[in-house]
Amino acid sequence: MKFFIGFIAIAATAADPAGFGQYTAKQFDEKSVELAGKLKSGLASEKLADWGNHSIQAVRRENSGQAEFHEKQADVIIIRKGEGSMTVGGTIVNAKDVRPGEVMGDRIEGGEMHAFKAGDIIHVPPKTPHQIILKKGQKIDYVAIKVDAQ
Repeated sequence: MKFFIGFIAIAATAADPAGFGQYTAKQFDEKSVELAGKLKSGLASEKLADWGNHSIQAVRRENSGQAEFHEKQADVIIIRKGEGSMTVGGTIVNAKDVRPGEVMGDRIEGGEMHAFKAGDIIHVPPKTPHQIILKKGQKIDYVAIKVDAQ
């Protein structure tokens, strides 16, 4: 019995393993308020962590985004608040290289529109044009997880 009690005491004081991260709903709510005060052109984001092959960002958006394409990254988007749409596929109009492996443009032609709302999870694979579309007055808060392709 003494061993068991000692083990519990050791486990309770052990440090988290390297790379562990936890973000509570309350922390994201606070971050959303902070980002709302930092909007530029209807967008504010902050990288919360980077683990080498994947990272996590908190994002606040009050306008539609540019069309984008990532050569070697997938996007996993978790909608926390609000609603809108995402156009996926098609061709990016006025596409420009903005970083190695990343293209942005004005809009997408020929893509498919998908509505989303709070609680939805969206996965956009690498090499897929996509664009978040918000109607006037719509706002969204979301978590964006960027994952490097294998």
